[in-house]
Amino acid sequence: MNNIEAPIIVGLDIGTTKIAAIAGRKNEHGKLEILGFGRANSNGVQHGQVLNIELTVKAINEALENCYKSNPDLEISEVYIGIAGHHIKSLQTRGDIVRQDSEIEIARAEVDILIENQRKTFIPAGDQIIDVIPQDFHVDNILNIKDPVGYNGVKVGANFHIITGDKNAIRNINRAVEKSGLKTKDLVLQPLASAGAVMSDVDLEAGVVILDIGGGTSDIAVFHDGILKHTAVIPFGGENITSDIKQGLGVLKTQAEAMKVQFGSALADQANANAYITIPGLRGMAAKEISVKNLSQIIQARMQEILDFVVYNLKVVGLDNKSLNGGVILTGGGSQLKHLIQLTEYATGLNARIGLPTEHLAPNHIDELKKPMYSTCLGLILKGYNDYEKRYKEFTEQYKKVVVPKEFKEQVVSEMNEVTTTVEKAEPIDIAKRKNRMSIFDKMKHTLIELFKEEDDRAI
Repeated sequence: MNNIEAPIIVGLDIGTTKIAAIAGRKNEHGKLEILGFGRANSNGVQHGQVLNIELTVKAINEALENCYKSNPDLEISEVYIGIAGHHIKSLQTRGDIVRQDSEIEIARAEVDILIENQRKTFIPAGDQIIDVIPQDFHVDNILNIKDPVGYNGVKVGANFHIITGDKNAIRNINRAVEKSGLKTKDLVLQPLASAGAVMSDVDLEAGVVILDIGGGTSDIAVFHDGILKHTAVIPFGGENITSDIKQGLGVLKTQAEAMKVQFGSALADQANANAYITIPGLRGMAAKEISVKNLSQIIQARMQEILDFVVYNLKVVGLDNKSLNGGVILTGGGSQLKHLIQLTEYATGLNARIGLPTEHLAPNHIDELKKPMYSTCLGLILKGYNDYEKRYKEFTEQYKKVVVPKEFKEQVVSEMNEVTTTVEKAEPIDIAKRKNRMSIFDKMKHTLIELFKEEDDRAI
């Protein structure tokens, strides 16, 4: 990969409150250089699901326009999309295949077939498989293998985590993206994308809970012993807190959001009992005094409900605070609430911290991108790079296995020289076409000769 320029990959986060488009490319140090960034207020999306396609398309186009404004040289055609919503479900399966020749080492193609077979798993009508994630492999009686390639055995199998979603919800996302003139490269579960942006290898080994608090939903991904153990979508997010404040205190939605951000706290005990917020009255009505403590009590009640879901999901998979030494990593826009770390630690019994995507970003980027609300979008770019690097590695490995016989190499070079002489003696043709054709031919000839030289060098 050192001699090939890394591709530009674009993440598109279609959220309930915002839509973000970020284009990035890895530099020589493996860090993300952000080449374009645009965002827009989201309309048409509720609880992570696209309900109004036209409004969503309008918001996507606005985000793309802002991204192009940040870098007019960008050309965006394919995007990685984050997916969430109430409709997301997951299940555990186990599958294996019997190999034709147990004496030959297991190849990557066999593992790909094993994974692809899981897409035939029976799921309820109306649902669609979004992703199949291997957890751990086994070869015959050897268990807990992370990668079976290179092993010998009669049978290879694995435990799988399968993520499914509603067909209509997935179709709405794809239609909105297509109507924006884009192609969906892949759909990625949002907590997994966020995990890729804020989690390190140390966290993966120690065991960690990723809690991504978005606008419409809060998403969970649980990792233990280096394996994805569980995913879940909680049907509450920042919008629910805002709605609670609006109803509980009798204010407008915009006022509720502003109060939550400026004065809100996830711990009512930490709020100043003597502090009040003055809200202007409507149409000549008297101003309203809002208690900061009452505001924080409303916020804490809803956040406690979200954290109760987290604790419940940990019990479902049989993990507790002794198993997850990495604690809880909070990310997403809702993670910026004051005193949320303290409430999380109290409610779960686990250590907690805010997960920022700064570890993977190259230095000198704008501070806006370092906020946890962009973890999903940056994680989508990293997912795209994982796919690209995996394909490149597999191609390189297969390429190295090709051995060209010496006699064939000599014959091809000889024939190419003859063809070159014939082309030089041919009648004149269109100059532009001829130059183009010859440059391509010369490049091909040079590449093949260099390849043969490399083969000879390795053989010496």
